[in-house]
Amino acid sequence: APAPPPALHRFSDPGEVEALRGNLLAWYDRCKRDLPWRALAAAEPDADRRGYAVWVSEIMLQQTQVATVVDYYNRWMQKWPTLQALAQASLEEVNELWAGLGYYSRGKRLQEAARKVVSELAGHMPRTAEDLQKLLPGVGRYTAGAIASISYGQATGVVDGNVIRVLCRLRCIGADSSSPAVIDQFWDMANALVDRSRPGDFNQALMELGATVCVPKAPLCGECPVKQHCRARHRKLFGKPAPVPDVEDCGVGDCPLCPPATEPWDSSLGVTNFPRKAAKKQPRAMRTATCVLEQRGCRGAPKYLIVQRPSSGLLAGLWEFPSLPLPQDLQEEKEREVLADHLQAWMGQPVAAKGLQFIGEVIHIFSHIHQTYVVYSLHLDGDVTLDPASSPSRWVTEEEFHASAVSTAMKKVL
Repeated sequence: APAPPPALHRFSDPGEVEALRGNLLAWYDRCKRDLPWRALAAAEPDADRRGYAVWVSEIMLQQTQVATVVDYYNRWMQKWPTLQALAQASLEEVNELWAGLGYYSRGKRLQEAARKVVSELAGHMPRTAEDLQKLLPGVGRYTAGAIASISYGQATGVVDGNVIRVLCRLRCIGADSSSPAVIDQFWDMANALVDRSRPGDFNQALMELGATVCVPKAPLCGECPVKQHCRARHRKLFGKPAPVPDVEDCGVGDCPLCPPATEPWDSSLGVTNFPRKAAKKQPRAMRTATCVLEQRGCRGAPKYLIVQRPSSGLLAGLWEFPSLPLPQDLQEEKEREVLADHLQAWMGQPVAAKGLQFIGEVIHIFSHIHQTYVVYSLHLDGDVTLDPASSPSRWVTEEEFHASAVSTAMKKVL
């Protein structure tokens, strides 16, 4: 276990902790957002269905805005209201509904875990954070804590980006919040703070506070229900850290949670001095040639060739226009040649490089990749029969394309 933090950074006063819990829960009861997964979990008497409803929401909310998730969540729960229903779905159906949410492996692992619950756990969700994390693929420490506290009342904390920001400001933590040692401290703090009688509500309240009040820029400090406990706010108002019992002289020595001496307090930033922003890793640049092959259907409507990506890796199992990665700084003439060779493998017949029409470039930013799609088109005369021995491929209308499991990037390409 990590060493306890210095007094400035601890919640060491039991009376203060009780007051913080009470103020935060009272605010949550008054101000919480009306979200479908909250309503579903609150109304569901069956523990397994309640756990499933929370689980789906937590997986969808990873790396995705709440406003985006609501519609996806409602459609998902309407289509697969139980674990058993999801376990019987195909990966293609899951990918089709997930298309546009990003991080597609989340949906795949969710379905894999649902199948495991049905086949190996007799259809019953694990009830503790420890078992959820150990037994369900794709369920990490945060998701396990959220499900266990919200669905089953386990008094365990949660730590996500919103919670980290709130804790950093409440206790003037300026250390690198991505450091494993510092993250362990956050988990210890969250587990110490969580309300024992309403753990699920408390965890949601802490996250709600970070999402709606204690936001990254221009936080609404005047509306904060725990502002009297916030040492960053005290420092903003009075110019120095708040005195605490057994105060230690943080910032002078080598306190593991204080900001580095090279990054002093900036009075113009106020509470937004915390958390300290770690340097972002730059996404790697990639170029991909992609071709929209078009043939006229029986009624004159165009049809487009889409092919399925491999079952692992980026955008696993999704459909796309025939594409291949390009070396950097490849000349356009050579791009056409390698793309024509690639298309020939799908078509089973020669493709003339000079027939490829350059359309333009589409830029799409993945979390770790700055992807440039170099887009070409090719109109084909007559029907083209696809080679059944090759990887999955099919001709689709524009309507069928949008109903398929295709990425947002491919929709931009079309």
